[in-house]
Amino acid sequence: MDRELEKLAGVVRESGRIVREAWDKARRIRHKGCIDLVTETDVAVEGFLKETLAPLIPGASFMAEESAEDMREPATDCWIIDPVDGTTNFVHRIPQVATSVALWRNGRPEMGVINLPMLDECYCARRGCGAFLNGRPIRVSRAARMQDALVATGFPYNVPDNLETVLGWLRQVLPAAQGVRRIGAAAVDLAYVACGRLDAFYELGLKPWDFAAGWLLVEEAGGMVSDTDGAPLTFERPLLASNGLVHADMVRLLRIGAAVCMDV
Repeated sequence: MDRELEKLAGVVRESGRIVREAWDKARRIRHKGCIDLVTETDVAVEGFLKETLAPLIPGASFMAEESAEDMREPATDCWIIDPVDGTTNFVHRIPQVATSVALWRNGRPEMGVINLPMLDECYCARRGCGAFLNGRPIRVSRAARMQDALVATGFPYNVPDNLETVLGWLRQVLPAAQGVRRIGAAAVDLAYVACGRLDAFYELGLKPWDFAAGWLLVEEAGGMVSDTDGAPLTFERPLLASNGLVHADMVRLLRIGAAVCMDV
């Protein structure tokens, strides 16, 4: 890893102290939506990151989950931050909780770090330099058939509005794959694709802070990221990430699932 990436990883790792210190304490929870939660820990981690990252790239803007007002693709250098991805997991003390930070530059993620503070795992990537877990290089899996592929997915907060799409996709993927998992934090799903624990991941309704760092991780680990139709990913489209070998099969299954929903 180069020195800039090491500095970024150090800052994100340090923010994990806030999560660990809060882990066994009572949570003060408020609702952003019916089932979309935020805690004082989300706010504290975001505040720490914004203050500490600002000197690393002077002039860079911020797009952070708890304060963002504009989710259009940044035109200049921008830190894209999810302070606690998997807040519901955090509230229930499920350790698949991550802090995700990406530097967005020239229309794509340039650096990315995903830190899992309760599992002591820090995933890092810089464009053109590979992907790493705790400083060691990682690669995507070699599963080439859907029957050998472990697939993850997630569900949007407005599930009732997207229920047919979610179920349509699941009806196609579940019988075709070796198994389907729902971890509850997209950043973790993407990190797990990058290191080969998962072979594919798809989800509807993600925000830029959910996937910016993980997008880079997967690509730098040798995988592929697109929208669910196989087209280049944009901020407003559902995401598909894979080891590349099962990508075409996943696109085909998700297209069938979407088409079935349109016919219902």
